[in-house]
Amino acid sequence: MKYIKSTLVLALTMLFLSCGPYSFTGASIPAGTKTYQVNRFENVAPLIEPGLERDFKIALEDLIQNQTNLTLVPSGGDLIYEGEIVTYRISPTTATAEQTAAQNRLTIAVKVRFYNKKDQEDDLEQTFSFFYDYPGTSELIGAQKTTAIEEIFERLTQDVFNATLAKW
Repeated sequence: MKYIKSTLVLALTMLFLSCGPYSFTGASIPAGTKTYQVNRFENVAPLIEPGLERDFKIALEDLIQNQTNLTLVPSGGDLIYEGEIVTYRISPTTATAEQTAAQNRLTIAVKVRFYNKKDQEDDLEQTFSFFYDYPGTSELIGAQKTTAIEEIFERLTQDVFNATLAKW
């Protein structure tokens, strides 16, 4: 019995040690990487929503902070995120028999540039886009607009995280 217990303990120890650093979020952070910075995301979309660039920056900072052990720094980060909001568009997606919009779609696209000072092969420039559908009888104002933007940012920031740190 003692032999079985010590074998089991040894096997479990080897299993955990052989896996190396593991993140439950799927992040693959290069060795020696300790900091990240998120620079300003300029809003260059044809239709400007005030404060959108600030809200996206904060959402991306928060997601990385919550899913990694990296430290947010204002400059000199090992990982650098920057870019532009290139699309903020509301468009009809379906019509009614009366030729009015039955459903509208808010689309936001963000062009992201990612720089990894530890491994330049990981550098990335990519545009990420997502949308939120809402009834054509509603206006995109107040709580509905807040919900739409939060849901889009949740998806966009997760897509950015996956492309830059999770390598999905």
